[in-house]
Amino acid sequence: MKKLIYLAIASIAIVSCKQEAKDYVTFSGKITNKNSDSIVVANRAGFKRVIKVDENGAFKDTMKVVNGVYSVFDGKEFATTFLRNGDDIKLTLDAKQFDETISYTGKGAGESNFIAKTALAQEEFFKDESLFKLPKAEFDAKIKSYIDGFKSRLVAKPLDSAFTANQTKNISGLKPYLDSRYAQEKYMAETLAKGLVSPKFTEYENHKGGKTSLDDLKGKYVYIDVWATWCNPCKQEIPYLKTVEKKFHDKNIEFVSVSIDQQKDHATWVKMVNDKELGGIQLFADNNWNSKFVKDYAISGIPRFILVDPEGNIVNANAPRPSSPELVKLFESLKM
Repeated sequence: MKKLIYLAIASIAIVSCKQEAKDYVTFSGKITNKNSDSIVVANRAGFKRVIKVDENGAFKDTMKVVNGVYSVFDGKEFATTFLRNGDDIKLTLDAKQFDETISYTGKGAGESNFIAKTALAQEEFFKDESLFKLPKAEFDAKIKSYIDGFKSRLVAKPLDSAFTANQTKNISGLKPYLDSRYAQEKYMAETLAKGLVSPKFTEYENHKGGKTSLDDLKGKYVYIDVWATWCNPCKQEIPYLKTVEKKFHDKNIEFVSVSIDQQKDHATWVKMVNDKELGGIQLFADNNWNSKFVKDYAISGIPRFILVDPEGNIVNANAPRPSSPELVKLFESLKM
């Protein structure tokens, strides 16, 4: 009878424990050589929590979260962690060797450690500047080795099923992306190399009236800015472009901005050129992204900057941005 009562009490205790499972995650850790007196934990859905870091670099907090990936900002750099209610995760790192020293321990640390190790592997993989210059067979072999390593880490330890599914989906898109990048780099090297005749635009609408073609500008260097009114990174370059234009206004160079806005946004383009008092030659491409000039230059993202010499040959098919000090160095080296 006593044994039956004991088993009954034990069963009740087990049920109680299940009912009292934590509905929050505990996140703590130690940061050596800290950059700030707090860290910020956030995700793309709008979650944000500021956690105080004491004078010894220690921190601790509990949070109710939607299980998933979160960024951790220490005032200077970002780490990425996987938070799940019920877990107790401890982070340690040395801010002077940020990525190399990130380590997670505690219940539920597996996913975060996978992310940290993958970040290091990715950094090592992509720092190889010769990657896209390799013969295709060597390129394919290197990609396969990286993907195989990724998959091995993913199944080495039991991880959250949704996390694993998402990581599997992400890695499946890597090879097609890199193949496309490889083809573009090859095209740039063979078809858009320095000294080759530049692809041309013809009869583009000029904001000041009439039509303008690239051939009309022969005899001068031509710095081309391919942009659009909806592109924030493009608009961020405008003040820098004005500064460069002013610095080289008396040199043998024309500054040309080619908008690839759609026709429905033509009025927006006109207004922005006027409102922002954009200088140089302001042109409107004949068929936005599908314009032959855009396709010939393999432009898949903007802003894109191109430099053509007075004979109409390519100086740089992917020239430095106006915000880069390298642009002024390039112009000065040409002795225009």
